[in-house]
Amino acid sequence: MEMMNIQLKHLIDDEKCYETLREMRWPEGPRCPKCGSSEINKRGFHSKQAYRRRYICRTCQQQFDDLTDTVFEGHHQPLRVWILCLYLMGLNLSNEQIAQELNLDSADAQRMTSQLRAGIVAKKSL
Repeated sequence: MEMMNIQLKHLIDDEKCYETLREMRWPEGPRCPKCGSSEINKRGFHSKQAYRRRYICRTCQQQFDDLTDTVFEGHHQPLRVWILCLYLMGLNLSNEQIAQELNLDSADAQRMTSQLRAGIVAKKSL
């Protein structure tokens, strides 16, 4: 499995992860998570994550970014690590195997998989 890890990390890049997230989250363009308006201005990119777009709502002035109100928000792992974690969960790997493949602490892998599972359950219940 270690060889797969090396190949996956080269195939998955941050830009593509953010593009895909935006397409899935907002198929018709960004919407304000607070008021739902589509009257949005882009405000550049996150200072530490080059492809994480920032926005401001012209209706309610709420500032938000690609990860606001998602299971990925507020974590130190890059989005590509979350996507790889989700992929490995789909292969039915244990948390210990996921931690090893992604070079994570076991507790971090446990938190990530728990949060992803909770997000999936919440999405299904909508």
